[in-house]
Amino acid sequence: MKNSDTKNMIDLSIILLNYKTKDLTLKAIETIYASKIGSYRIEVILCDNASEDGIADAVKHVYPNVIFIQNGGNIGFSAGNNPGIKRSKGRYVLLLNTDTEVHPETLSGMLSYMDNTPTAGASTCKLFLMDGTIDPACHRGIPTPWRSICYMIGLSKIFPTSPLFSGYHLGYLDRSTIHQVDVISGAFFLIRRKVIDKIGMLDEDYLMYGEDMDWCMRITDSGWKIMYNPKYHILHKKKQSGRAHSEKARRIKTMVMFYESNKLFFKKNFHSRYPRFVMNFLYMLFDIRVFSIKNFGI
Repeated sequence: MKNSDTKNMIDLSIILLNYKTKDLTLKAIETIYASKIGSYRIEVILCDNASEDGIADAVKHVYPNVIFIQNGGNIGFSAGNNPGIKRSKGRYVLLLNTDTEVHPETLSGMLSYMDNTPTAGASTCKLFLMDGTIDPACHRGIPTPWRSICYMIGLSKIFPTSPLFSGYHLGYLDRSTIHQVDVISGAFFLIRRKVIDKIGMLDEDYLMYGEDMDWCMRITDSGWKIMYNPKYHILHKKKQSGRAHSEKARRIKTMVMFYESNKLFFKKNFHSRYPRFVMNFLYMLFDIRVFSIKNFGI
């Protein structure tokens, strides 16, 4: 590679997807540009799912260096982010939720960690929720039918540190140490460019939810590790655009989408690997949850 090419190389492409979260999005971008990135070169790409919330003009005015991509409609998380991934030039790609705030040391720290951990295909930092607890979605096991059933019927809450019952969120592992996990959250998903080149983009069959689990399975199946690094962190103001939204109809729609996407994930990845009665029981649990949400809002 020529010296001029090296000098102009982008180290990190940060991709955000906005859907009617203008204020949250602007705050997230503010924290990105307030980061201490040292000699690393970054680019910020903002995709918008036809929000019509004024985000395009706001970003152009406040952050003119942000690359803005206008999608043609509310096409979901995977299809909404993929144009940004295609446009990106970084050695690493970071999917970052718009409802996050990045700590000043996190971006450079995570890049340095990845540069020094060549077996890691993807990684995440610690995600703190608004109440100071850890977002369990950033630290998950492969959601096998057994682990998912334990999670859905509450056994993982009753036995939060049991390897037998808490495998969905790997509750038996020490979340204060760096270690390998199976699944990380799309809220902060740092992945190598060479891994994307090998496994492909996000699966657009998933409208919202499930795509991060699917991507993680493809990463590990291709021989790469997924690492959890709690030395660095972000704030995740979780569910602000969906399951905790002020509009009840939007909350219900989002919760239904959550369970339907998970059901799709299991059909894609586990349907032929497990006995039919096991999968049918799991699908029944999903259907019961969807029915309860639609009819009773619970």
